[in-house]
Amino acid sequence: MHIVCEVSDGLEAVQKAEEVQPDLIVLDIGIPTLDGIEAARRIRSLSPEAKILFVSQESSTDVVQKALRLGALGYIAKTNAGIELLAAVDAVCQGRRFVGAGLGGTSPPSLPMGKFSKGLHRDEVLGSPPETGN
Repeated sequence: MHIVCEVSDGLEAVQKAEEVQPDLIVLDIGIPTLDGIEAARRIRSLSPEAKILFVSQESSTDVVQKALRLGALGYIAKTNAGIELLAAVDAVCQGRRFVGAGLGGTSPPSLPMGKFSKGLHRDEVLGSPPETGN
């Protein structure tokens, strides 16, 4: 797996998703220009095969449900990303829903660093750059 693109806002995420057609798109709800929900809605129509995983500080039930209803397969809280990210990526890439602990889901057993199930063989990921200064 490798990252093929990083974007700084929702509009750029939509444009790059259409251009690159990645297997997995990692989005945040609180991205500038076009929020993550609207970006995901547009991406679903332009890149329907892409799987969407939200990693966000936003943890309200309404927002999580809205993200999942529009077609995202996964949603985890940033506070749990260190524990849940690999398992979420693995599940979503296999077409399975993953909702993090505390968001209506339960955390699966931890995956050791660098260990993925046989199903995780995707090689294209579109994500947001890591936050700085926090």
